[in-house]
Amino acid sequence: MSRELSRRAFVGAAALGAAGCDRALSAVAGWLEGGLPDRFAVPTTTRVEPDLHLLRRATFGPRPGDIETLRNMGRQAWLDAQLGPSSIDDTACDLRVGAIDTLHLDAGLSFELPPEQIESELRAGALVRATCSKRQLLEVMTEVWTDHFHVAIGKGRCRHLRSPYDREALRAHALGSFRDLLGAVTKSAAMLVYLDGAANERAARPNENHARELLELHTLGVDGGYTQGDIQEVARCLTGFVVEEGGARPGTVTFVPARHDDGEKRVLGETIPAGGGAGDVDSVLDIVARHPKTAERVARKLCGVFVADDPPEAAVARAASTFSRTGGRIDDVVRTILDEERAEGALDARIKRPFRLVVSALRALGIEPRPEDLAPVLGRMGHAPFAWPTPDGYPTQGDAWLGTLIERFRFALGLGAAVDADDAHLERLRDAAGGDDALAAHLLGRRPTDAERAAFALAPDSKARVTLVLASPAFQRF
Repeated sequence: MSRELSRRAFVGAAALGAAGCDRALSAVAGWLEGGLPDRFAVPTTTRVEPDLHLLRRATFGPRPGDIETLRNMGRQAWLDAQLGPSSIDDTACDLRVGAIDTLHLDAGLSFELPPEQIESELRAGALVRATCSKRQLLEVMTEVWTDHFHVAIGKGRCRHLRSPYDREALRAHALGSFRDLLGAVTKSAAMLVYLDGAANERAARPNENHARELLELHTLGVDGGYTQGDIQEVARCLTGFVVEEGGARPGTVTFVPARHDDGEKRVLGETIPAGGGAGDVDSVLDIVARHPKTAERVARKLCGVFVADDPPEAAVARAASTFSRTGGRIDDVVRTILDEERAEGALDARIKRPFRLVVSALRALGIEPRPEDLAPVLGRMGHAPFAWPTPDGYPTQGDAWLGTLIERFRFALGLGAAVDADDAHLERLRDAAGGDDALAAHLLGRRPTDAERAAFALAPDSKARVTLVLASPAFQRF
């Protein structure tokens, strides 16, 4: 699709009247996507195939027809496109996201809106993007950094600062330079407010919250070899930044020299000369971004995303080596991991976090997300986007979510009921897959075992069978 056609489609959607706007947007987006394919490939063995395994890890789960797309492009070409997401026409998703007003506002304008609207639309945006975007690896990596550089929306003005933070810090640098990402995050209004950095000024004992989390969570890790003295020196470097709350530019970050400690500092054995002003923070970020412990921590984090909760040390070492060799290029680290992951990844070994479970089910069934219905479901599972109360972000290991099993079964029942309301869609999906058994194979990522097939056969009809598959232990894993 040409740029001009994409622009016209977006402008045309924006001009739609308020009445029936959501339905019209869905119809236009569906037309752009082409709807369900008449026929799509499904797994033919009881073991997850390597190409499908890549889709299950590098996306939020395959949609009908995704495996053909990957195979037609070739694994490397598909990965190249995902690692360079601007090359992918995502107009259909852009239409949906474009209808969520608060996602596009600057902080100053969002300050005028009620917190309830901000929170509701933030979560709607996360669900729509994860479910509908063709730039799936970008969405997966944005979620990774959302947890790694967590800002909870329950604190102060953080909810109003969250959309600019997502756009300008996390999403803009999700597959780029880690140093650039770290800089955008550290100096963002959202992080300065969340970690009390905006209250950090020259004093006998500056506020250490921001400095401590920068070293412990964002870069070196708790075993990174820094001292309490390093935390204090980093806190001195971070003094002087404030977030405007009134005036003409609310939500803007300003550096106030009079609040900054401009003396000499020593961080991790390196001297930062006096008189650096606002540049002190960049000096600190340069030091920690190139530190070997940061390379190891980021590598372990990404191997935990794409390989296993407890990844092999050899995989971590290779990823850390790429991080150091490329100056922290995130896309190169991800490529290194995914190029080796087929040999080392544990198939079906990871438990899906609730957000992934919900989105993977929607994508597998080829249905539209309804954020107003799904947000409460995620809340009951303890995984409402952006709501984790502490700076470490939601747990990444699957075992941490075993307590959500009952709510997962309830979700499967609820989604089964939603499918039940659209017999035509389910019938088209079943026919395109090649029957009930083939549809089960599509949902599971492999052919059902004999025991699973016997259990699914107890369902009285196709709708109940889909519910059983979604509630099965196998669908909880990827």
